[in-house]
Amino acid sequence: MSEFQVDIASGLIRGARYIASPNCDDRPDPFEINLLVVHGISLPPNEFGGPWIEALFTNSLDPDAHPYFREIHELRVSSHLLIRRDGELLQFVPFNKRAWHAGVSNFCGRERCNDYSIGIELEGTDELPYEEAQYRRLAEVVETVQKAYPEITRDRIVGHSDIAPGRKTDPGPAFSWEHFAQLLDKYDSHRDRTSLT
Repeated sequence: MSEFQVDIASGLIRGARYIASPNCDDRPDPFEINLLVVHGISLPPNEFGGPWIEALFTNSLDPDAHPYFREIHELRVSSHLLIRRDGELLQFVPFNKRAWHAGVSNFCGRERCNDYSIGIELEGTDELPYEEAQYRRLAEVVETVQKAYPEITRDRIVGHSDIAPGRKTDPGPAFSWEHFAQLLDKYDSHRDRTSLT
């Protein structure tokens, strides 16, 4: 059984560390949540650990801490969830709010994916392999989220590059969609066995 559980009223996932981001607003329809977008992020680029992703999502990134930060410290972005390299789960925006993660985007002819999606960031890069702990946490979290928002079907789980082709490349070729799907299959089969008992 998953250690995580979505509280529909608050939009928070129990078991995650919550750090509120100001970079969010109301969804046009708070009950329409039917897409999940997987991202990759590292700050500084290709470096892991440290407080920088949290600082970016809370508008407290120090532009003097790294040359790259001077380019991005005024960005106002966020994601609903972040999965660290060790599998730690952080939440920045409640699911019933619109996080600013997708930008200019289109899924199956519909634009403004932020309106109806959940964004999950993985700490990583396009080129370096993601950690097994991240795959397992992502599968566990997706299975939990799907229970709360059943319109997020398997075919509505995409990468940032899928909804913003040419503009975004994450989570990149280093992310194994095949391995992720295998882990989701395990959760599905376990759920099926549980429902039969």
